[in-house]
Parts: sequence; structure tokens; C-alpha cells
Amino acid sequence: MIGRRLATTEELIVLVSPDSDEELATIETWGRKQNVPVNAVNVGDDIDPVYEPGTEYLGVTLGGDGTYLEGVRQFSPRQIPILGINAGSLAFLASISPSDLTDALTEAVTGKATIDQRQQLHVDADGVDCTGINDVMIEHVPPENPVERKITRLEVFAGEEFIGEYEGSGLAVSTPTGSTGVSLSAGGPIHYPKNNASLQVVPLHTHRLGVRPLIVDADTILRVVSAGQANLLVDGGRAQTTLDEDAVVTIAGADTPAHVVNTSYDDGFFTSVSEKLGWGVREGRDDTGSDQMWTRGTRDQHEAAPLERAKRVGEEAARAAGPALRELHGQTESVEFKTDKSDIVTEADYKAENIITTVLESEFPDHGIRSEETVQREGTSDYTWSVDPLDGTGNFAHGNPNYSVSLALLEDDTPVVGVVYAPETDEMFSAISGDQAMLNGKPLSTTNRTSLDECMLLSGYDPDGTFLSHSYHEARGVRRLGSAALNLCYLAAGSADAVWEYDTYPWDVNAGIVIAQTAGATITNADGNPYDPNTALDTRNELLGSNGPLHDTLLAHLRGAEPLQTSATSVTD
Repeated sequence: MIGRRLATTEELIVLVSPDSDEELATIETWGRKQNVPVNAVNVGDDIDPVYEPGTEYLGVTLGGDGTYLEGVRQFSPRQIPILGINAGSLAFLASISPSDLTDALTEAVTGKATIDQRQQLHVDADGVDCTGINDVMIEHVPPENPVERKITRLEVFAGEEFIGEYEGSGLAVSTPTGSTGVSLSAGGPIHYPKNNASLQVVPLHTHRLGVRPLIVDADTILRVVSAGQANLLVDGGRAQTTLDEDAVVTIAGADTPAHVVNTSYDDGFFTSVSEKLGWGVREGRDDTGSDQMWTRGTRDQHEAAPLERAKRVGEEAARAAGPALRELHGQTESVEFKTDKSDIVTEADYKAENIITTVLESEFPDHGIRSEETVQREGTSDYTWSVDPLDGTGNFAHGNPNYSVSLALLEDDTPVVGVVYAPETDEMFSAISGDQAMLNGKPLSTTNRTSLDECMLLSGYDPDGTFLSHSYHEARGVRRLGSAALNLCYLAAGSADAVWEYDTYPWDVNAGIVIAQTAGATITNADGNPYDPNTALDTRNELLGSNGPLHDTLLAHLRGAEPLQTSATSVTD
């Protein structure tokens, strides 16, 4: 989940601990001003009465870490991002001060916060089947008779492989988030918890010098077999049971992560560690000064490079729409009726458009927006965004992964920034006109092939077979992918040598044209004249894009003439 998506927040669900009435009143007042409904639920009660599937929620916890853990338990399975307000005792997870809560909420719902994923673990044993964000502790049950055995023996397996036998007072299996608790006290390492998919096994009061903490991937299935009775506690006792002799406990990474919202009002992880755990390696370091230096540098970059900022925000907006599209895309193949599939496509278009345009309006209130769907807004500046929230709807409706999100920034109707994102493959194409086209941070360049029989061509809608009939036998192949934006990006990346589109609309191609031309492509209409994507929409607008050296040959084919002969040999990339 991307922090920019928080800009589409529709409602808050607030878990409220006792003695937090003042903070709740502040949130409710803020919600009325922001036109964001606030649903208050007492900690310990279920959120189901106020939860409506399909609504974009932000989960807020008011209290200490206990309230936050309860928020994780209820919000994470529903993929609701969590913002923690420390209205209780000293907290490590909920770190926002009540004095900053309205500023933090505003930052979140305007899409300026970030979201990181926290690995959770799932525990299955007799009497326990639950998920936790911190740790599982398996400890010896103190004997009633003081002369009886005071240690426990636990056999631990990773998958089918026997790790070894642990003797002592027990062991802790923790997530990276839980690495600063019991496992740290027992000599385990601290894990940086953000987007870290791992688990660690730490012995408690071990009787063997050679036993050390063990780190495994979160996909590893750990099995712990107890030689005698033992107490099992998840997240400090939020779930607990007493294990019988030879009981088996299964622990693995949970399928669903916790989505943790981070604002500029949160303490950073290492700041929290330093302040709350007395970590000495940062003594004498002025953290605030470093933060101010970073912020000042970022602001200077924005002022000096507005198109760079526009590209970055465009990438964030497109990527933020990805999860919503992937989720709905996964439902299309299970839908039997065409009308139901159309409803899913309509919902996907709306959700993606809402996420993207909300982000753009928040960051660039003076820019215009022209979307393929419903949003048409005139701006007060020379800049306008051209948005296709879902290019390739036919593919999307049939479960095909070739669809994309396309955003372009126009300056006086000339595309100057292009962003195309393919959610299913996580490919982010982007460019600023005259700069460097990129794919996931790596530079792009068109091919330099000159012989048509060595070339791969991409075709858009071809109603009478014009392009196919004039090119199929001469080229190595002609393919139709179903997304004009992706066709142009693959031309830019060298995955194809030319693209032909029978009829185009500005939102289909504005972004792809910037990316392709910046990578070295030649773009014209079928007559060889300059191609203008933003001409009147009531006339057919034909597009021909190539790597450059092939362009005259392809123009001749489209006119039905004999191919132009070239003496140059082809170049294989």
C-alpha cells in the first residue's frame, strides 16, 4: 500500500482507550472540518458494526501500545492502515503526541504520509490460532514442588529440518517489530522493522553456550515441540494457552502485513530506539538538525526542478492506484456474467481515477486535469494533467495483465512529463521531455535496427487489417497487446521496433509519447507529418512510432507502396 492512497480516505475508525475523551473530541472536531466521518470504537469492542467493505478507511488508535496492538489485530486483516496516537503511557509503537494529532491526521489524509509494511506472524497450537505483530513466547511452567525440574526442553524444526534442542526457560519467536522487546532482553539482535520479512528464534535463559539467536525468512514454517508443559503467549498475553507434553506449535509469517502510517510527527525507528532503550551509538548527534537539512534540501530541489517534482508525484500517484487495480483485476476471472465484469471495470476505473486525481489536486492545486473518465478541471497555470486511470480495459476485464495507468503533464498542450505504470508487472516507465526515459530507475533506449525482416512490430486496433497486411510477411512478427500506453513504452525500451495505432485519444498516448520520444523514437501520423495527440477528438488520429531508422520503410508500407530498400545490415540488441 502506498501512502499517496491515503488521500482518498473516506472515514476514520478510532479505537479509543479509557481516559482519551479529550483526544477523541479533538479528532471529531477535525473530522467535521475535513468532512471525514469519525467512527469511535472502545478498545476491546469489535469494529464490525461500523466497518463497511469497500470504504477507504484510516485506522487510528488512541492509547498506548496495548491499544495499538488491538488496532493491529482488527485493522490488519481488513488492510486498513494504522496511525497511532500516544494518549496513554510510554509507547513504542504509537508515537505521535496528542498535541500533534490534527497535524498528523491532515498530513495523512492529504497523501503526504508514508506507509510501511510490518511483518506479522501466525501461531497455531492447541487453544491458540491467531496473528501477532510482536512475538510468541514459549516458557516453562514453574513447578509446584521446588525440587522438580525448572527448565524446559523444546525441539525446533524449520520446515522438515531439525534445528536443535533448546534447554532453558524457553524461547521467543519474534518479528522485526518485536525484536526490541523480549528477544532483545534475551540477547537477540535489533531488526529494522520496515518492510522486513523475517522471523527470529531467540533462546531464553539458555543453559548451552553454543545456542545463539537464529534468523529465518518469514516464509519458513517453524515447529516447536515441547517435552513438557509450557506456557504460550502471543504479543505479551493477547492470546495465551498452556501446552501439554509433546504439544506442537506452528509459527510462520502471516499472509497479511500490518500497514503502518508514518508522518513527520512520528519518531523515527532509530530515534525511538535511542531515546527509549538508551542506545548509545547516537549520543551527541543532533537529529533535528539532520532532519531540517534533509527537508531544506528537498524543498530547494522542488523549487529548482518543478518537472522533476511532477514526475515524482506522478509516479507516486500511479503506483498508489496499483493495489486497488490488482485487487479488482484478481476478481475478474471468478465473475461469470459480462454485466458483473463491467461493474468491476467501472469500479476499477473510478477507484484508480479517484486516487490519482486526489493526489494531483493535493500537490498541484493550480494545475488542470483531463481524465478519460469523469474529472475535467480547468487550472489557473499553464500545466494540465492528462490521465488514463486504466488503459487496456478489455485486457483487464478478461484477467489479462497487459493494462496500465497513464499520466502526462502538459505545458500549453505539449506533453512534457510522462508516467506509465503496469501494476501486474510493477514496471514504472517515466520521462521528462529532453531528459532520460527510465524503467524502474534504469535508462531506456530504442533499438537501431534498419531491416524490417529483423523487427518486431506492435499494432493497436486494426479494423481492416491495413497495418497487418502491409507488414506481417516482411517483419519478424506483429503483436497486439491491447494497451497503447504500454505499446509506446515497449518501443522506448527496445522490446519492439515500431508501433502503429489506428485511432488514438490524448489520454491514451500523451505519457507514452514523452517516454518513447525521450528514448529516441520517431512519432508521426500515417502521412509522415508531425503527430499532435491533443487535436480535436472528433477526427481519427492515426499514430506511427518507430525506432527512427525504420520510419520511412514503415510509412511506405502504410501507403501500400513497395518497401524502401536499405543497404544497412540489421543490428541485434
